[in-house]
Amino acid sequence: MQRSFYPGALVYPALGLAGEAGEVVEKVKKLLRDDQLPADCDDAITMLTIEQRKSIAMELGDCLFYVTAIAADLGYDLDEIATMNAEKLRDREERGVLHGSGDTR
Repeated sequence: MQRSFYPGALVYPALGLAGEAGEVVEKVKKLLRDDQLPADCDDAITMLTIEQRKSIAMELGDCLFYVTAIAADLGYDLDEIATMNAEKLRDREERGVLHGSGDTR
């Protein structure tokens, strides 16, 4: 990935990811506040308009851009990241430690 538009590595895209993730959360919060989307309903997503869904998806695209940039800065691609995560979760499931906290459980 070409990253000539930002200086250095890691810090700028990490900050960008935090900002964009915040924008996703803000959109969801406003759905709860302004549109009375129920927070405890499993099918609440079906209550969103096409425009509301697309608006969130666009912010997720910005998150994905920054995740991709961070992965590239670290020398990984998203396939490698996904594989490592799947292996980590499979291992935790096999050891019965999916619940709980800590990176090394």
